[in-house]
Amino acid sequence: MIARRRRLVPQRTTLMPLLAAVLLVLTWGRDLPVAVVALVTLVLAGAVLAAVHHAEVVAHRVGEPFGSLVLAVAVTIIEVALIVTLMVDGGDKSATLARDTVFAAVMITCNGIVGLCLLVASLRHGTAVFNPEGTGAALATVATLATLSLVLPTFTTSKPGPEFSTVQLTFAALSSLILYGLFVATQTVRHRDYFLPITRHGEVITADEHAEAPTAATARISLALLGVALLGVVGLAKGVSPTIESGVDAAGLHQAVVGVIIALLVLLPETIAALRSARRDRVQTSLNLALGSAMASIGLTIPAVALASLWLSGPLVLGLGATHMVLLALTVVVASLTVVPGRATPLQGGVHLVLFAAYLELAINP
Repeated sequence: MIARRRRLVPQRTTLMPLLAAVLLVLTWGRDLPVAVVALVTLVLAGAVLAAVHHAEVVAHRVGEPFGSLVLAVAVTIIEVALIVTLMVDGGDKSATLARDTVFAAVMITCNGIVGLCLLVASLRHGTAVFNPEGTGAALATVATLATLSLVLPTFTTSKPGPEFSTVQLTFAALSSLILYGLFVATQTVRHRDYFLPITRHGEVITADEHAEAPTAATARISLALLGVALLGVVGLAKGVSPTIESGVDAAGLHQAVVGVIIALLVLLPETIAALRSARRDRVQTSLNLALGSAMASIGLTIPAVALASLWLSGPLVLGLGATHMVLLALTVVVASLTVVPGRATPLQGGVHLVLFAAYLELAINP
């Protein structure tokens, strides 16, 4: 029975990305009835689980921190494509979509994923341990990118409204790319050991002792299936987004809720992968996924929408309102206090989750 289950797992993780891709082709650009939306949602969930499996295979082959970087960048690139596509189709209605989705990604990763992982790891192992040097560098980069891209537009005066002028938007885009490139070089080359999991005695874990690494051929197949699965996830999420928008409008909710739901769907693979790492007491890997995703979301989205703004006719609103700026500032302060000791208890995880719950509550009831 156990052997049979093991044979079924590779079959499911291979078939689900392909099924998602086929369903995406069949439903792209069409108005979907409720029954088809339900089917798409089920396939989307299966593609998410398959993406997590293949990301873990690739991560095991290339090692940390490259593994978590692969998943974060892959998800974000497709997320950026989704945002730009929706902005092109949405006109003036999508003026705040990039801001809402990027800020949702920051709150989900820095409070939702971080809080869940710290809570799970500390409850399961007593305390959650991680490397404060690497995590602190990642947090500082996220805070800088978020402030330059999402806070400053509210206070600039060259253009009316919470928008950047062309020169300011160009500077923000270039700064985002430079900072993200510097972080990746630091994470993968110069100070790679800062982003590796550590033991409770502070020793760096350079390899996973519990399983044999997959072959290069297996890793290449998983990398290809990971791309297909993520493309299916984001594409199918776009397919159900009109239903989501209709439901949001029918419920009388703020349009920003659409960005929150899309970000939740897109970041689901990273959430599951981060939780699995936390359960195995690899909290640093979880934090790499969470903060790396937040950083990639800003560092890749802002340059992409800056380019897209050259042919988009509507406004591009990036500046946050006062309520969201307060939440961002509180998140940075709390996350800094969490990172400094290099250890966390269930209390720190709970604080981050309360901040995430406050964000969701204010998104629904601003």
